[in-house]
Amino acid sequence: MKKVILVTGASSGIGLACANALQEKGHVVYGSTRDLQRMKAVSFRPIELDVTDDTSARTAVEHILKMEGRIDVLVNNAGNCVVGPAYAMPVAMAQKQFEVNFFGIVRMCNTVLPGMIENKKGLIVNMGSLAGLMGLPYQSMYVASKYALEGYTQSLRMELRSTGVKVVILNPGDFNTPITQNREKAPFTMQHPALEKAYYTVIANIEKNEGAAASPAAIGARLCKIVAAKHPAHRYLIGQTGQTIVPLLKQILPGRWFDKLMNDYYGIG
Repeated sequence: MKKVILVTGASSGIGLACANALQEKGHVVYGSTRDLQRMKAVSFRPIELDVTDDTSARTAVEHILKMEGRIDVLVNNAGNCVVGPAYAMPVAMAQKQFEVNFFGIVRMCNTVLPGMIENKKGLIVNMGSLAGLMGLPYQSMYVASKYALEGYTQSLRMELRSTGVKVVILNPGDFNTPITQNREKAPFTMQHPALEKAYYTVIANIEKNEGAAASPAAIGARLCKIVAAKHPAHRYLIGQTGQTIVPLLKQILPGRWFDKLMNDYYGIG
C-alpha cells in the first residue's frame, strides 16, 4: 500500500538511503533538508525543513498535508554528532547536540502526531543508535542525546498504545556516511598529554571504523520492511554482528570488564 512518508535529514547518508529506498517501493516520499540546493537531483520530493525551528517544521508539515492530505510515516533521521571530553565539554556544544538529536525529534513528533492520532493510524520511526544503549569514550554528548531518545521513544509508545499509531526505534552501528566529515570536535584545552593522546586516538579510530563500514543502503532496505510490517517490532539493531552484540555484552559482563572492552575497542586500553 502506498504511504505518504516524511524523512528528515535526507540530503545525504542514512536519510538519503532511506528516502531513496522508500521511493523505489512506490511510496510518496518527502525528504527534508535545511538547504534545497543540496538535493537537486533526487527521485523523491525535496522539502525545506530545519528541525530546530518551530515555524520551519510547521510550514513543511502543513505543505505536505495540503498536497497529500495526510502523513502516514515520519522518519526522524536528522541529526548531528559532537565528540569531546565529557570532563571538559563546552555547554554550548552539548546544547547544540541535544537541539538537533533530541529536541528536533520532539518538535517533529509534536507537529505530525496530531494528524496521525486523528486518523487513528501512523508510524513514527526514530533513528537512534547503538550508542544510545551504552556509554562510549569521548562521545558522551552524542551518547546522552541518543539515551534521551530511548526514554522518549518508549514513553511515547506507551502513551500512543491505544491510538493506532506505532512507534519504532532503529539502532544502527557504524555505517559509511558523511557524519565522519561533518562531526564537530570539541577542542582539547587541558594540559594533560595522556588524556589528550587518548582523545585523538579515539577520534582516529572512530573515523577508521566508519570508513571501513558498509553503506547505509542496508538501513534503507530494513526501513522498507518496517514500513510494510503490520506489527513492527519496538526496536531494530542494524549493523555488523560484532557491534550489534555489544548491548547484550553490556548486560552480562561486569561493569569494569565492559568499560575496558570499550576502551580497548577504541585503542585507549
